[in-house]
Amino acid sequence: MRKQLWFLTGSQGLYGPEVLDQVADNSRTLAGALDGAGSPVDVVWKPVLTDKEAIRQVMLAANADPACVGVVAWMHTFSPAKMWIAGLEALQVPLLHLHTQVNDVLPWASIDMDFMNLNQAAHGDREFGYIETRLGVARKTVVGSVRNPDVVGRIDTWARAALAWDEGRHARLVRFGDNMRDVAVTEGDKVEAERVFGVNVTSYGVNDLVEAVGQVSDAEAEALAGVYEDLYAVAAELRRGGERHESLVYGARQEIALRAFLDAHGATAFTTNFEDLGALRQLPGLAVQRLMADGFGFGAEGDWKTAVLVRLAKVMGQGLPGGASLMEDYTYNLVAGHELILGAHMLEVCPSLTTGRPSLEIHPLSIGAREDPVRLVFTADPGPGVVVGMADMRDRFRLTMNTVHVVEPEQPLPMLPVARAVWRPDPDFYTSTACWLTAGAPHHTCMFTAPGARDMVADYAAIARTELAVIDQNTTPDAFADKLRWNQAYYKLAGNW
Repeated sequence: MRKQLWFLTGSQGLYGPEVLDQVADNSRTLAGALDGAGSPVDVVWKPVLTDKEAIRQVMLAANADPACVGVVAWMHTFSPAKMWIAGLEALQVPLLHLHTQVNDVLPWASIDMDFMNLNQAAHGDREFGYIETRLGVARKTVVGSVRNPDVVGRIDTWARAALAWDEGRHARLVRFGDNMRDVAVTEGDKVEAERVFGVNVTSYGVNDLVEAVGQVSDAEAEALAGVYEDLYAVAAELRRGGERHESLVYGARQEIALRAFLDAHGATAFTTNFEDLGALRQLPGLAVQRLMADGFGFGAEGDWKTAVLVRLAKVMGQGLPGGASLMEDYTYNLVAGHELILGAHMLEVCPSLTTGRPSLEIHPLSIGAREDPVRLVFTADPGPGVVVGMADMRDRFRLTMNTVHVVEPEQPLPMLPVARAVWRPDPDFYTSTACWLTAGAPHHTCMFTAPGARDMVADYAAIARTELAVIDQNTTPDAFADKLRWNQAYYKLAGNW
């Protein structure tokens, strides 16, 4: 189902039918311009709103329509804001306040009072902004002409965050087994997560997956292994006729079984745990990487919070270059002036982070006590991105985001048998790392490299009314620590919205 943003235009009956007809024509034009701008959602124009009951009814309809992921509100003329109170208090989908007008250039020589009465967004939107703030309405405010690509880009970014919010309200996450034993940061309140983000987190025994793997036919598995040979640089020992080809076929069985299981349960995200593999012969590696590449969220070691973040990033980044993946800060290069973070995981880094052709290899895994697993090996493409982590702070969830620059490794990594990314964090390694630790942010993250990733995450956090601590080029340790203290007080005072 193609999702929609509803375009709502405010006015009032005082202007009379002739002016209101012009308001309607103008607002249709603006909605059409946004709808044709290449956004991942359709922009749907709704009739001009001039009274309290019409406003309330359209807000209730937006809540009830599964296609509607948000509304864009614009006051073409003055629209007395008391009319909007009931509607805004009823609204449950995200809101973007667009402060714009039909004309870019003032017609200096011909301006008269008819023109002034028709084009009153300059103070009509101020009236609307007051009531939004008075009511504590969460919203995104975008200012400027819809003919300005930057303005359209900001709306598109918010629309992607609204899509992620909608995804969360309906998402289901499957956990195979529990969290890694005695690990603190991967724990969390799953009931509160469903209240805040909407995601239903549920568990299945790992032997449910084992049973599904056993149901995959030899022909199905061999056929998928053949696809692997076409897509990737497959090690000779894994190719058909190679001495370890059966390991590749078993990896294909895992992928087919995982995909079928998740589809059967309506799940778009999942976790595994190397401490709880049941009768699985391999820790799923290749299967997880390929499912992530197809848009599934994933978290290792039972880390459902990271799986949620990866899924939301996949939704926000759809159709854009770059990718999103589970990531883990693994080790550092601490040479002065060349400080870098090397991120990886045991197996499960998504190939959406590279435009190159991954190699498909098999190597021992010194943890988990199972057969050697197959996996894709590659290095993430250089470029800007963010790493985002979610932590349960007991009274709220905290998202911590660091803007980063993925770089080429300074030297080859011929002995590292896993996919990896090397990055330089903003504003520098020392500030970034100290602030990350101060925030209590996790070691598992979502690396998100789509253009506009930073703003998409920020817009999503605002929609979800969730704390976001940002580490970027302007961050200093003292100011960051102060912000965390202020956030602590704010969220205690705000309570449950």
